[in-house]
Amino acid sequence: MTLLSLIDIEKQYDIKKILDGVSFSINEGDRVALIGKNGAGKSTIMKIVSGDEVADSGERIVTGGIQIKMLPQNPKFQEGLSVRQAIESQLVEIQKNLKEFYEISNRLQEDYENRELLERQAKLSNYLDHHSAWNLDDKIERVLEEFKLKEMENRSVNTLSGGELRRVALAGLLLQKPDILLLDEPTNHLDVYMVEFLENLILKERYTLLFISHDRYFIDRVGTRTIEIENGKIMEFKGGYQNYLQQKEEHIRTLQKQHENLLKLLKQENEWFSRGVKARLKRNEGRKARLMELREKAKKNPALIRKMQLELEREKKHFQQEKSVNRQKVLFELENINKKLGNRVLISNFSYRIVQKDRLAIVGRNGTGKSTLLKILVGKMEVDSGKVKRGEIRIGYFDQHREGLDDSKNLIETFCPHGGDRVNVRGKNMHVYGYLKQFLFPKEFLDKKIGVLSGGEKNRVALALLFTKDIDVLILDEPTNDLDIATINILEEQLQNFAGAVIIVSHDRYFVDKVAKKLLIFKGNGVIEESYQPYSEYLEVEKFEKEIEELSQPEKREPEKEREKRRNSSKRLSYKEKRILEEYPKQIEDMEEKMEELQTCLATPECYEKRGIVSLSEELEELQKKYDEMVDILLEIEEKAEELRNI
Repeated sequence: MTLLSLIDIEKQYDIKKILDGVSFSINEGDRVALIGKNGAGKSTIMKIVSGDEVADSGERIVTGGIQIKMLPQNPKFQEGLSVRQAIESQLVEIQKNLKEFYEISNRLQEDYENRELLERQAKLSNYLDHHSAWNLDDKIERVLEEFKLKEMENRSVNTLSGGELRRVALAGLLLQKPDILLLDEPTNHLDVYMVEFLENLILKERYTLLFISHDRYFIDRVGTRTIEIENGKIMEFKGGYQNYLQQKEEHIRTLQKQHENLLKLLKQENEWFSRGVKARLKRNEGRKARLMELREKAKKNPALIRKMQLELEREKKHFQQEKSVNRQKVLFELENINKKLGNRVLISNFSYRIVQKDRLAIVGRNGTGKSTLLKILVGKMEVDSGKVKRGEIRIGYFDQHREGLDDSKNLIETFCPHGGDRVNVRGKNMHVYGYLKQFLFPKEFLDKKIGVLSGGEKNRVALALLFTKDIDVLILDEPTNDLDIATINILEEQLQNFAGAVIIVSHDRYFVDKVAKKLLIFKGNGVIEESYQPYSEYLEVEKFEKEIEELSQPEKREPEKEREKRRNSSKRLSYKEKRILEEYPKQIEDMEEKMEELQTCLATPECYEKRGIVSLSEELEELQKKYDEMVDILLEIEEKAEELRNI
């Protein structure tokens, strides 16, 4: 079912056309990732979808009665609310409908044939099913725990940091489960464990989602479709980020083939034109004009194709183990250092040596002390005990506050403070525009003041400035926040070409996998471990170990009160669940026959040559996915029906 469509959307700010004839639809169950450079129009599309912004032309068609909600960048809550109350204040309608459902259920025990009450109960049941609102109190508890808000649930919400406020807003939005959920950089300010919870919740509860993210693993795990925005136009790709890369590569190959065909045609037309007289007859003016157009197109195409190839190659560079290097120079030596903040132990008796050429990522949950260690390394914070030895080194430090930038200066003054228009980058003398072009800044930005730039643009300036410094070690605290994927690719490339040591704190798993060769894992309570695994592999192993540990624990007995509450909350199957029990078995059986037919065809050359092997494989994959989902749903409802029979 199509929930929303944008048709031929145009949007312009001043003289810049942001969206140029953009059309796409969001269907129920879609999880659509918007990707593109900063300023390409991703947020504009989100605002048009939400209704917060109106297109200059084109149509926005919304299915009647659906609810569209967006995660605000800077959430605001009513004065005086606690964290828990701030979440609950977003759930007033759901709680009201839950209360009414249970009141009607109680009345029906006495008046079980009241048609009006039965119809209202069925309507409420469908609403609560749709919003996954059963056991709401348990779900509030779970989201408080997973987003690390439980310990602050009674604090005034207005005393929280910006990142904590976004977690409160995200928690409420997820519990509301609107028909279309709009998320702009939802993984910012979440650690990897919170991100994993968010991914699992989105997949389990089958949200319909339109989202912007620079977290490529998040896009890959969650996305069912990827839409790339460039020069006001969009291109759609099936699946998540890996699929996008493969399909983009195929698209580039198609462009190259088209360009080769264009050159053949151009050669023929040039031969015709060089014959002279016929080409100059008035009736052939149109053909001449076409020839000139072909020549212009042939000039532009190679540059466009090469640009796309470079961006793709930059993204597709795989993690490679660094060859053995001579690591004699010690940059930092930590001896039995300890650090507390209040009563919380962040670092306990930690000894470590960081040497030349190290590529180190500091990872772990929020609040475990990662940024504290960075501040200790750069001398912004002292240890409680132990020794910190620094070699004769020059440090380049980047954090989210961008302290090295002066809002009153323009880009030329920032990069050339002593005059001129050239910068030295790792021993290479470059024009400042030639260098900044690598960080996606157009020429007209050179005289712009730092103060008028967006957060993402300021981050790009700060990072570009860092690579002009003569330094031995780069220390970066969450460098990918507020950056688009194209800029992160450039940052990864710059870091890979940097000759010194690199130390990063980041929750971006894909970025860490590409940049880091070692991990320092902050486990909490001052415990820090070293690992040489890729970060994503470490997380998989950790998850597996946790599952094994939980399986080995004695089964926890559910308190009688909770069990009774659970039973009372589901005393009967909903109308929708009854329909599923009646209809799904036959549908599943039909699907099994269809899958068997497709598999037989894929094993028979005469059949797959006729119907297309790619088309058959895609059809089988889509059918298998739908089959798995329906079987899961049916088994879950059959279990519930069995429980009800045993009560």
